[in-house]
Amino acid sequence: MNETLKRLISGAIYILLLLSSILFSTESFLLIFGVFLIIAVFEYCNLMLLNKTFPLLIAISVYSLITLICFYSKETQNYLIDSFGYRINLLSITSILNAALLIITIIVFIKAILFLFNDKIQSITISSKYLYLLGYIILPFVFITKISYGENSYNPKIIISVFILIWTNDTFAYLVGKSIGRHKLFERVSPKKTIEGFLGGIIFANIAAFLISKFYIRANPEFSQKSIAIWITIALIVGIFGSIGDLIESKFKRIACVKDSGNIMPGHGGILDRLDSIIFVAPIVYLFYQILYYVS
Repeated sequence: MNETLKRLISGAIYILLLLSSILFSTESFLLIFGVFLIIAVFEYCNLMLLNKTFPLLIAISVYSLITLICFYSKETQNYLIDSFGYRINLLSITSILNAALLIITIIVFIKAILFLFNDKIQSITISSKYLYLLGYIILPFVFITKISYGENSYNPKIIISVFILIWTNDTFAYLVGKSIGRHKLFERVSPKKTIEGFLGGIIFANIAAFLISKFYIRANPEFSQKSIAIWITIALIVGIFGSIGDLIESKFKRIACVKDSGNIMPGHGGILDRLDSIIFVAPIVYLFYQILYYVS
């Protein structure tokens, strides 16, 4: 079987598994990304030469606890009674927890961006490895599950739309870069990426965002213009931060002297290779959602 056919088959299986899990139910959506998280942590530990037991325990515990708490609060909109008999507003606790997790993630992202642009840093300390494990791997998977919720309940169209924008951006960044790319975007980390490809990906992602807002999300007429503006903003987030996430993972791999994060997907590499964009995009999209909510 040639490499192109392997790539097509493994890519089709990945997309089919992803979309069917998202569309089937909330539980299957949470489960598939829990599995993806475990594989991503395994691959990350291989890149960073970390013992896998403790990181996997931390990842499973954090993901399970946070997603269950947030899922419970979204689904029931109810109160819990603590052991002293006081009524506890679970939604308020969840809001505080979300804010704390977002702050931690943004701080780690800033550290990762500084790491990307600092050519003098060609090794990673043990403390930074565990910090990236939390803020670059585990918490972004939590935010992937969070952006799938609309105002009140699970909405698979949201997360599918974000993935469509990422796939559109990646595909046309590659096609435009390959056909007319002349100026390197970040040659010392990813020699094949070009400025033309980067801009082409953003342009076509914006076209996809317009189509999503008009025909897929199906906003009410009075909110159609607002919906278009929101999805075009998300497309810009995808284009910019998805590219940054891809470059950061490329630098991790360059330091580890490997081409791919894993080999679970023939022709595509590992789960981190497939999800490096959404890992960096999801927390920023969630932050954008929160800004929209408080402004409105």
